[in-house]
Order: sequence, then structure tokens, then C-alpha cells
Amino acid sequence: MGIFVLLAAAGLIWAWATGRLKRVTHEDIVAALLFLLGFEMLTKGVLLPGAGLMAVSLFWAAWRRKPRAPATPPMPTDEARRLLGVRIDASLAEIRDAHRRLIARVHPDAGGSAELAVRVNAARDALVAEMNRNSPRAS
Repeated sequence: MGIFVLLAAAGLIWAWATGRLKRVTHEDIVAALLFLLGFEMLTKGVLLPGAGLMAVSLFWAAWRRKPRAPATPPMPTDEARRLLGVRIDASLAEIRDAHRRLIARVHPDAGGSAELAVRVNAARDALVAEMNRNSPRAS
């Protein structure tokens, strides 16, 4: 059991040092501890509760990690360009400038509509995402 703990600690140190633990939350840690407790119970001969605890922790971790659908579908890029008033070949700076000008007028703090501010932000996000998808990757 001691070698297992040492290997687990070495794996955690390696994952932390390489940045692979950035998305780990306290719930992930709780699930891992419950799994280890179930494993310990399993090795001590308490089979049913140990296996049950391990299964519950695995199902909980898997359920938490499943991808969630976005709350709203992304805006089509042609609609986003029309809303922001930018050309098809607009640069990132032009998109951001158009977004700043428009959001200054439609923001709820400036007397605008919250729904329209959300649409303007979605338009900017759609165009920036399209630029990121279409830009060549640096090797």
C-alpha cells in the first residue's frame, strides 16, 4: 500500500508541475478521496461498500466532466457582421472597435437594452471565434 501512495503522490506532483491540474476543482478532489477510501475498504475485505463507494465516485466524476451544451446557439457570422457593421475582411482591431462603439450605445447602464447588449457581445464572440478558427496555426 505504501508504494501505491508514493506512486500516486509522484503522479500528482508531475501533473501539477506540467499544468495538467488547472481544471481540477474541490469536487474532483472529493471524488478522488472517496475512490481511494473505497479502494482501501476493498483491500481490507469490505467488498460491497468499498466497490459501491468506488463506483459512485467514478460515476460522479464522469457526470461532472460530460460536456454541456452552450446556453444559446452561436450567432451566424453574416448576422454578426451586419449587427456590428464590419466588412467580411475586417481585422480583429476593427471588430473590437465596432463592438466598443456599439456596446457604448446599447449597454443597459447607458439606457440601452440588456437583450441587445447580449446580442452585440455574441456577435463579437462569433466573429472572433471565426477568426481564430480560420487563422493559420503557428508551428
